[in-house]
Amino acid sequence: MYEFEYHRAKSVDEATSQLSGADDGRFLAGGQTLLAAMKLRLAAPSDIVDLGGIAELRGIRVDGGNLVVGAMTTHNEVAASKDVAKAIPALAHLASDIGDRMVRNMGTIGGSVANNDPAADYPAALLGLGATVVTRDRRIPADDFFTGMYETALQPGELITAISFPIPKRAGYAKFPNPASRYALVGVFVSESGSGVRVAVTGAGPSVFRVPDMEAALKSSFSPESLAKVTVPADDLNTDMHASAAYRAHLVGVMAKRAVTQALGK
Repeated sequence: MYEFEYHRAKSVDEATSQLSGADDGRFLAGGQTLLAAMKLRLAAPSDIVDLGGIAELRGIRVDGGNLVVGAMTTHNEVAASKDVAKAIPALAHLASDIGDRMVRNMGTIGGSVANNDPAADYPAALLGLGATVVTRDRRIPADDFFTGMYETALQPGELITAISFPIPKRAGYAKFPNPASRYALVGVFVSESGSGVRVAVTGAGPSVFRVPDMEAALKSSFSPESLAKVTVPADDLNTDMHASAAYRAHLVGVMAKRAVTQALGK
């Protein structure tokens, strides 16, 4: 790990100010990705601004028809929240199966979303629910937020403060996890609400994506059987040591059916 300057911010304004004064600064949320990269010398920021002391970035609340989760809320807090379990049970289920116990106790929703790992779980929930990423400066719809592998619409120094999830009529999430890391080889989040049906896939491609053909089929009939004839082309999917693109394409269909079954409470 290379030498760096450490700052612990007490407010969002202070964090933004501290980062703006750095040559090459980074915000530190749960640290589950950044610290590992720094230890391997794959990342060498000049300054680290720790967000752990900012109380306004934590917490979960229901605001009208939305579930709002603070950016520094941990995966375990999402999984254990009664508000989440009541409003969006699928989101609590998703959070409960991220990584291992240590990762869930340290990792944060804001950090995961900002990192946009192609096999992370939360991006599927954001895109599958039509969530909004709230930053200090603006509100970014999930459809516009995830722009590529480890890439997002965030500007340099822009800080996520919360995620706002519309509460759906029903939703489900199913993933085929890597047995070691618990990252998704393929994960599928489905939801049905007054604005329609959404299907989002993580782990299969370079970044999270929606499947319009599945959405159309589920809009006609929200059942696993309606997906029987819907396939996802393997052309743009990932192939690596864990699974081929063709296998991932097959898993998308399998996980989508399981997610719908979960959403139906079966």
